[in-house]
Amino acid sequence: MPGLTGDPNQHDASKFSDSISGSCLCGSITVTITDPELFSKPRGHLCHCSNCRKVAGSFVSSNLLIEAEKVKIDDRDGTLTTYEDRATGSGNPVYRFFCSKDGNPIKSETQAYPGKVVVKMGMMPRIPQPEMESFGLHKHAWQGKHKDMQTYKIRFAGPDKELLE
Repeated sequence: MPGLTGDPNQHDASKFSDSISGSCLCGSITVTITDPELFSKPRGHLCHCSNCRKVAGSFVSSNLLIEAEKVKIDDRDGTLTTYEDRATGSGNPVYRFFCSKDGNPIKSETQAYPGKVVVKMGMMPRIPQPEMESFGLHKHAWQGKHKDMQTYKIRFAGPDKELLE
């Protein structure tokens, strides 16, 4: 069908050997990740926590925790807005950035990962194969297991880092 977008098979991963860019729905915000290892190995994680599910509008969120200096955000129309999410398990806020025009999630920041950002990968033309899942205890019973992917009960870092059987 003409006009359909989003088919990752139309975007060979070799085109993204140095960087990848994606945008929000209205095109106001463009995010560029510069990392030559983005597609050379599994990267990022699928998060099943309720807050990430709400932000993604889905049963899971595809995230990439990466050094802030590897991420460039162009906010052409000044629509980048922040929501301070305090409904977290740790009680520490997660700052969730989104486009105020179309609601597209862009990134999250938390003091748990200083110097890093969590890029919401759904806006990218292609997503690297995730290396892990977090909040596996929060998965729906109908969800399957991803082959060769570690699933953590809650978080993949910190004191509650524990794999799900």
